[in-house]
Amino acid sequence: MADRHDDVDAWLSQRIEPLPPPPGTFDLIKRRARRRKYRKLAITAGSAAVIVAAAVTVPQVVNLPVLNPNPTAAPVAGAGHSNSAQSANGPLGTSKASVSASSAVPVPPPVPGNFRPTSVTFVGTRTGWVIGQALSPGHCATQFCTSVARTDNAGRTWTGVPAPMAGAADGATGLSQIRFLNLKDGWAYGPQLFATHTGGQAWAQVDTGGLRVTDLETVGSRVFALWASCTGNGPAYAVNCTTFTLYSAPAAGGSWAPVGTSTTGLTDGQASEAAELVLTGGRGYLLAPGGALYAGPVDGSGPWSRVSSLVASCPVGPARADGQPTGALLGAVNARDLILACASASSGTNPSVSAQQKFIYSSPNGGVSWLQMGTAPAAGVAFSLAASPSESVVLATDQGIDLLPKGEINWQTASLKGGAPSGGFGYVGMTTDDQGIALPADPSAGTVWFTFDGGQTWTPSRLNGS
Repeated sequence: MADRHDDVDAWLSQRIEPLPPPPGTFDLIKRRARRRKYRKLAITAGSAAVIVAAAVTVPQVVNLPVLNPNPTAAPVAGAGHSNSAQSANGPLGTSKASVSASSAVPVPPPVPGNFRPTSVTFVGTRTGWVIGQALSPGHCATQFCTSVARTDNAGRTWTGVPAPMAGAADGATGLSQIRFLNLKDGWAYGPQLFATHTGGQAWAQVDTGGLRVTDLETVGSRVFALWASCTGNGPAYAVNCTTFTLYSAPAAGGSWAPVGTSTTGLTDGQASEAAELVLTGGRGYLLAPGGALYAGPVDGSGPWSRVSSLVASCPVGPARADGQPTGALLGAVNARDLILACASASSGTNPSVSAQQKFIYSSPNGGVSWLQMGTAPAAGVAFSLAASPSESVVLATDQGIDLLPKGEINWQTASLKGGAPSGGFGYVGMTTDDQGIALPADPSAGTVWFTFDGGQTWTPSRLNGS
């Protein structure tokens, strides 16, 4: 019988030809491979498109006008025209994405041109504000040209910030002065009154019932102001005042109210005398028409009372346009030590030859009694008085700045870089023993002056755009 395994072995040893696939199989495989490749490419391209779109749609920052946070806050005067806007494609050689990245950091708005500061205030040694008029009517961001500028580096640079919606001082309307207590709470006044509790980003008008605010100071948690009945016209809003009342309010916001009956309706019976307000960390002082001196707490805990009167040879004198007295200038070293400059009438109208007697007094007991310290230089008409914490005395005149260092009896004429501005200085103040600020009497100078050596030398800081 034949062996069947021989047939199997013979079959296994033969060459095997694979069966061909059904017709169209290879074409089907190629088409599926192409579709898979296209899907991968589509996903990759879509991802890249999303990345590019994200880069292109980053918001760009341009110098648009500052929007009013409320109806009484004005944008920076002159704002509203961007000088940094680019075309849709950006500068030549720059992609849209790179334009977006380069403009992502906002640029602070500049100080508007022709800025003429009329008042300055500082919080500490670095941050301060000035208020004044800028540009010219018809060329400002609103119908008003009142402007505010701020520095955060002791006058090295300035930026424009929102201003209250009011014009320049003009009789019973407008603003000319500014004070800040801290980085949030501030006031613009003279003759109207506005307040901010947002660092100047928004301003609200305070109703004074038709009275004019001629002086305002703030300390601790309170703000104090003199509300007066006056008839002065134009920039001289604080002249011809017949009565003064001391008002106060919480610095963080709240209602204004008279401090007490003794400081309400102050008058000397005629529309000629001025009034002045000085605050220290623990006590406030009010020099009233006729020379009466009132004092009291600055925390709102009680009324103020009369403590003394100035010597007969030291009349308060009529008010200047901004409300400051022409005869007696009051300053404070601290809550107990006061300084007083008694100036006679000027002997000339030309600042280069004007002169007046200026007797300097000090009080070690809060104004109860006064001791004559000496006489300031006769040259120049005194406009403003300040005392540093170390008891140095600084006097601003229409010719320059005079300094009486602590413990000395001889006055020094301060060194003014570039010379004194025309008309001298209308305001001077000492922030610390070493640092102080001064404002030219003529706002068109467009500068704020600084001292960093106790008043010996002064350097102007020009407001950007002025």
